[in-house]
Amino acid sequence: MFLNMKLLSHHGLNGFGGMGEGMSMQLARDGRRILWLAHESAPKNFTAVDVSDPRAPKVVVQTDLPHAQMRSNSLEVAGDLMAVAYQVTKFGLKPAGFELFDVSKPEAPRSISFFDASGPHSRGCHQLWFVDGKTVHMACADPEQKPRNPKDDQVYRIVDVSTPTKPRAVGRWHLPGTMEGDDAPPPERLPGKFDAGFRAHNTNVYPERPERCYLGYLDGGMMVLDIADPGRPKLVSRWSNSPPYNGFTHTVLPLLGRDLLVVSDESIQNDGADWPKLVWLLDARDERNLVSIGTLPVTGVKPLLHAGGRCGAHNLHENRPGEGTWRSEDVVLGTFFNAGVRAYDVRDPYAPREIAFFVPPTPEGSPVSTAQINDVFVDDRGIVFAVDRHAGGLYILEMAL
Repeated sequence: MFLNMKLLSHHGLNGFGGMGEGMSMQLARDGRRILWLAHESAPKNFTAVDVSDPRAPKVVVQTDLPHAQMRSNSLEVAGDLMAVAYQVTKFGLKPAGFELFDVSKPEAPRSISFFDASGPHSRGCHQLWFVDGKTVHMACADPEQKPRNPKDDQVYRIVDVSTPTKPRAVGRWHLPGTMEGDDAPPPERLPGKFDAGFRAHNTNVYPERPERCYLGYLDGGMMVLDIADPGRPKLVSRWSNSPPYNGFTHTVLPLLGRDLLVVSDESIQNDGADWPKLVWLLDARDERNLVSIGTLPVTGVKPLLHAGGRCGAHNLHENRPGEGTWRSEDVVLGTFFNAGVRAYDVRDPYAPREIAFFVPPTPEGSPVSTAQINDVFVDDRGIVFAVDRHAGGLYILEMAL
């Protein structure tokens, strides 16, 4: 199914098509466009695809994880540096943290350093944001802390990598009440069937507003943090919709020129069991008082609720700073698992409208009966790249607006 999106090509990534949430474009020194992709789970770590010709993508390198009890899931490239998140399946395992690579020669990524976040209460790093070549912002455990509930193990951490061979932790923040030793009482949890934890997820920081972190915090909603002093992040505001909704606030995309925030809640249960999982629009004219003014339309999503697998919101194209990225404050793209990748016109935030979508057929080898589109990235040519969570690999699309 499609509307105003045309499939240019599809690549199964050598039979390892289960992809995570890491998609980042490198404009290589030799003129090629290299799309770096993190895998959802073992055995693969990351894959680089030459997408200079979007109709003929070519894998240039594909790497293995150190062992099967871990995943990478998230990565970012800044210039010729790439940061890759490592999350383990059990507390105490290694490697847990992130690894920095020199990717000046994409066919031969070279490890520069490793930031160790392992510990008895740590699963390491789930997601990271690295756009300036100097600082990694991430959702990661801190081995110095012990969560009161093991589901709350990821906090917001800031790591200085201006000397890439010597990453240095400089700051952290967590929701008060979630760590041993906090003065605040533990937060009230969602009902057991929806309790996914109070922990950090996407940690977006933009050069236009470097003193702010736009933080998704799963069952805790979303936060705007003041990080002017990276060693002492401070809460500016918090917006939460759960309860009555069912948690897992994932991504906060600021439309900085319009004083709007776009906030997604991830669907994490099959067959619509945690529906509704929506993308919200917030009025942020006063960042201390965020107000919900609407959601993106779901008329194309709801009919697929019980088609198999997950259905509902997940990732957004995040207007990532830097070379090679398409940025828009008028059009928002998101992924919706079995409802594919979808684009919305938000020029009128009180009446957003769907303008394009692409839903691929069920990929061969998928454990569910539908495609599960997991992440989306748009380059500065307007080419849309989407990946499948389980088996489908990479879809390269042309969008007509």
